[in-house]
Amino acid sequence: MNNNFKILAVFEFSTEAHVTKSRLDSEGFTTMLMDEKTIDTDPLISNAIGGVKLLVHNKDFKKAAEIYNEIRTYQKDKSGNNLFCINCNSNRILIAPLHRKNVFYMLFPFFEKTRHLCNDCKTVF
Repeated sequence: MNNNFKILAVFEFSTEAHVTKSRLDSEGFTTMLMDEKTIDTDPLISNAIGGVKLLVHNKDFKKAAEIYNEIRTYQKDKSGNNLFCINCNSNRILIAPLHRKNVFYMLFPFFEKTRHLCNDCKTVF
C-alpha cells in the first residue's frame, strides 16, 4: 500500500465502497480502492482478506472522514427508530467490534451479545 494513503473505511462489497468513493471524488478528494477486484471475483472471501478498503490521500484524510461520518449509515432498532448514546445522546451509533475473550465465543461468535459504539464520544454500551 502507498504510504501517502490511509484507510478511511472498509466495506464488505465493492458496490458499497463505490458509492462512498463517488461522493468523496465529487468533493475533490484523492481516493482509491484496494482489494476491489479480488472481492468482485469471489465475494465469499471478503471477510478473509478484510473487505474492500477505501483509501484517502493523507492530506485529505481529516476532511474526508468528516464527510464520511455524515453520509454513513448508522444503526437503528428493530422498529427502524434511531438508537441514542447513553452518554451524549447522539444518534450516530455503530456496531462495536466483538471482543471474543472467551473460547466459547471464538467458536460460536453468533452467541455473543451485540454491543453498540457511539461514533461521537466512543462510548460502548
